[in-house]
Amino acid sequence: MIFLIFAIRSTHIKGAFDDDAGDKAGNQADKVHVRVQQRNGRKCITTVAGLADDLDIKRICKAFKKNFSCNGALQKDEDDGEVIQLSGDQRTNVMEFLVDQEICHKDEVVLHGF
Repeated sequence: MIFLIFAIRSTHIKGAFDDDAGDKAGNQADKVHVRVQQRNGRKCITTVAGLADDLDIKRICKAFKKNFSCNGALQKDEDDGEVIQLSGDQRTNVMEFLVDQEICHKDEVVLHGF
């Protein structure tokens, strides 16, 4: 009897908003988000989040720092996993690097900011 009640409650009829929310969440999960955040004055920080877990993110951060001549750091985030922070507005450089090195496709990279 208890199992039958649990089975009935676990089957959920999806509403009009449930389908859309699930599709958007699924599409956003496999994207790489490149954002720029204003710090103070003219200073800004570029963040790269959503890289795959099987990638060596520390090595990618080191390559960013060397190729773009900027400072960078890895930050751990409970939502996005590891996030790369770079000094300056490096959005286009990051996107070109990720596509050229075949880390991800151009349609998987989302640029945010300004």
